[in-house]
Order: sequence, then C-alpha cells, then structure tokens
Amino acid sequence: MYSIKENVLQTVALLKVWGLRYIIVSPGSRNAPLIHCFSQDSFFNCQVVLDEREAAFRAIGLILARRQPTVLCCTSGSAPLNYAPAVAEAYYQNLPLLILSADRPAAWLGQMDGQTLPQPEVFGRLVRAAVTLPEIPSNLETLSAQEAIWHCNRLLNEALIACTGGGLENSLVNGASGPAHVNIPLSEPLFDYSVMALPVVRRIVPASFQPQVTARDLVRCWVNSPRRLIVVGQMFRQPELAAVLKELARQEDCVVLAEHLANCAGGDSPVIGNFDQVLSALSPECEASFAPDLVLSLGGHIVSKRFKQFLRRNKPQINWRLSPTGDLTDTFQSLTELIRCDLRSFLEELLKEMRLVVVSSASPHSVEFYRNWREASAGLSEPADDLPYSDISALGALLKKLPGGCALHLANSSALRNAQLYRLPPGINVFCNRGVSGIEGSLATAWGFAEQYEGPVYLATGDLSFFYGLNSLWNRRKPANLRIFLLNNGGGGIFHHLPGLGGTASLRDFVAAGHQESAAVWARAAGLDYADCDDFPSLKNALTDFTREGYGSARLLEVFLDMDKSVQTQTDFYRALKN
Repeated sequence: MYSIKENVLQTVALLKVWGLRYIIVSPGSRNAPLIHCFSQDSFFNCQVVLDEREAAFRAIGLILARRQPTVLCCTSGSAPLNYAPAVAEAYYQNLPLLILSADRPAAWLGQMDGQTLPQPEVFGRLVRAAVTLPEIPSNLETLSAQEAIWHCNRLLNEALIACTGGGLENSLVNGASGPAHVNIPLSEPLFDYSVMALPVVRRIVPASFQPQVTARDLVRCWVNSPRRLIVVGQMFRQPELAAVLKELARQEDCVVLAEHLANCAGGDSPVIGNFDQVLSALSPECEASFAPDLVLSLGGHIVSKRFKQFLRRNKPQINWRLSPTGDLTDTFQSLTELIRCDLRSFLEELLKEMRLVVVSSASPHSVEFYRNWREASAGLSEPADDLPYSDISALGALLKKLPGGCALHLANSSALRNAQLYRLPPGINVFCNRGVSGIEGSLATAWGFAEQYEGPVYLATGDLSFFYGLNSLWNRRKPANLRIFLLNNGGGGIFHHLPGLGGTASLRDFVAAGHQESAAVWARAAGLDYADCDDFPSLKNALTDFTREGYGSARLLEVFLDMDKSVQTQTDFYRALKN
C-alpha cells in the first residue's frame, strides 16, 4: 500500500523506472509518506540515519562503493540544511546524489508555522538541478490534475538526468553526474496509505555522449612541445585508463604525475607519485629545468599546493584540459584548450599517434625533461624506518601492512598529505572527501562505503575529523570490515605547519583546538573492537591484529602521538629533502 499523495507516487514510481534502489531516510513526519513508500516496497534498499549531515556523507560512501546514485530523504525545515556539506562535496566530486526534501505548503512561509523555511533552491549553485514538484489535485481526471502530473514527471526526469548524467551506467566515470534536489510540498493529511499500486510513469532518455575532439587534431602541437607533462587528478580506479597512462609514462618523451587519489599508480608503476617531494627538494636555480612547455590535465583535484603554485609560476605555453563534460577548469591559470572527450579514447589515440612520430617526438629536450623528473623522483626514498615515532611514521607503519585489494579512505588533511610520502601496494582503492576538503564526514563516508564493499576498508583519520563525526557510531549497522586508524595527537596538526601561525598564542588551544580526549569510551559504547598504542612496539603489535584477515567486528585502533614531536619530525623530514 502506498501514500495517496500523487507527487509522492510519481517520485517513487520514477525512481523505480530509473533503477535507483538505495535510499537513506532520516526520521520525520512531513516526509513520512515518502518513507512509507520506500520502506514498504521490496524494490528499495532503505536504511535510517538520524543525523542528516551524517546521512548525506553516508550516502557519498554508498555512491563511491557502488558507483551508482544514492537517494536522500528528509523532512521539512532545517533538515535539508544539514545536507549542505555533503551536497557541496558531491558537487565538486561529480557524485550522483539525489536529495528528496519534504516541504510545507508555500502559503505558510514566514507565518511562524513550525519547520517552515524557503526550501526551493536552498542549495544554490551546489546542485546541478533544483526542482519543486507541484501538489496534484486528488481528482486525477481533471485537466488541471493531468497537467500537474505531466509537470511533475517532467521536473523529476530533469532532476534525474542532471543527477546521473543521463543514465546509471558509467555515470561516475563520464564526470557528468552530480547532486540534484527535488523539493516536494505536502499538505495534510499525510498518513493515508491506501493506494494499491504505483502509477505508470514516463522516463525521458537523453542523447548519449559523443566525444567532440580527437587526439589526431592536436598531435602536431604535441610534437612541437618537447617538455610534456600529463597531470592526473582525483579519479575512480579505471584499469583500462590506468593502463594507458602507465604506457604513456614508459615513453621517454613525456612525464606522467599522479597522486594516490588518481588511483592509477601503485607498486612499481612508472607514474610519478612523489612530485610534491621532488618540488620541495628542488632548488630555485633548477626549477626552470622541470617546467613544462605543454601540460595535459585530467581528473579531479590535485592535493599538492606546492605543485599548483609551481605551474602557476612556470606557466606552460600550452595547457590542455581533458573533460568528458566540457566544464571549464583552469587550475594552473594557463588553460589554452578545453577538450571535451572520452578520456581513455583520447589518450589511446594520443599514444598511437606518438608512436607514429616517435623519431621527431622523442627530441633531446624531451628526453632531458623526462630524465630530470625520473631521476629526481627515484632519488627520493620513503621516510626511513628509524624516523621518530610520529604521525608520519605511524601512518607509514599502517600503509606498509595494508592488504592488496582493500579500500583506503583518508581524512583531510594531514593523513592525506602524509600518505603521499609512501608508495602503496598495487590494487588499493584510495578515497578522500577532497571536493571541498572539509574535515567533516570522513567517518560517515567510510562507514557507508564499508557497508557495500566486500573487502576490508581502512580509514586513516586525525582526531578532529574523527570527533567531528562521532554521530556515525550511533547506527544500527556496523560493518565488520571497517578498520578505523585514529591518529590522536591532541589537536589539528596541520595548523602547526602553516607559515605565520607557529608563534601565535591562539594556535594550540583555539586554532588547532587542542584537547586531551580519547575515543575509547565512544568506541566501546558503539560496540567497536578497540585498542590503543603510544609507541612503536605497541603500534606494531596492535597492527598485527588490526590488519588480520577475517571480520569479527569493526575495529578502532587509537594511536596516541605527541604533537610537538610530530611537528618537529615533519619539519626535519622536509628540511632533509633539501640537503
């Protein structure tokens, strides 16, 4: 039995036609008609998360694990506002997150009626589409009701096309997806669930994506630019695309750079991952010999601020940006060509064309540029095993024991940056909420991901990010494959490295939010398997159990660290790079 609200029926029916199964609802009365329809229809996989902020980041985790859209459903008033941080993250990672917010009748706006605020377009520019459905008259035979049904269907299709990029298959790979908001006004009565079946609804299918530019059109420009650099930003693991990038990196006429979040390197890959360290060790006199003539960039965010500043200082003459959607992103302030294309097809064609012109392509300048980068990268080793007990060495101890095929979630920001100092074993999927780089939501995202991932899931997080997301522990579902590696140094370590903040009186207690808290009580109350350590011997012993195969229950390993020692260790490490 379903709700009598026709705009609810249209919504639920169209989600079924589109194949959107996974729904995360937060409790409420105004959204009760939606909750009832989702929870009582066996097609949907429906779960409840009380805190809307945590629910939204949990949904991001589901999207990352399943690579398909997830639906959020909340009540009216302040409830949708709590989705905003995750909506922003989804927008800048192009993740298909569909938000359904129940709403009060518009007539009661500003009339001191409970849970009433202006909900249409509440997320502003952070969604790809925002629609408010009409309320449909109960007599469906009237002309006004038929027009309202058509209007409702058109708006829902518009939102779903914008959210998924046109379809569920490869919606995350083509970069065309993103969050969309459907606001649903519902007048009383709300709790009549007497409709026997969902209506037959129309799905509008958009035209399929076609590449607009091929590498053949640009190969002459490539050949005439001897110092070539390919930069890969945050992406999902795509084995075929990664294989092409590795083959490009094996050539001696271009350099390929990618951080862990690009998910295209690992092991003994020829792709250079430690380029932030290379630039840190580089003297000003040598910088020009590492500067490219041509930059080809693809993927999402680059973590290294040092690298972005390097290219902004040393602007390439040519900067190509590959984008399946054609969205203009000029990160390095030098964009010359915005190339809308299928990434793998373009790079495969580029590799083929390069081989056809190999004699003229592999010029002495190209080879010298390639060797400069390769030799500088190879000359830098991982942090030594005898590094003092600190956040860098503790995280390194975990990374070296990660099993192949696991998923690694990294919280912003020290955990993410320090992980880049180490090579990862091949086959590890790396994730981070890098869309807007906030510390909130990392625990909820990893939690939601672990619910859908068959292998072990590791979250490396700092203490502030962990404590920010404690509501994630208050949940009926506790994925046994989740491993939380909590680096507790008593505050925000990243702030101690920012130039100008080190000597300020407000740093430790206010900017870095210094504390002496432990996660032990919360972890045990939530039913997690908890352990802690405070030196190398206890860490090594704890990691043996923490990373063992088999899932008895979710585990949390709290690693207590001294802030001052961690700060000094990192300072000494980067100072040594320059010597």
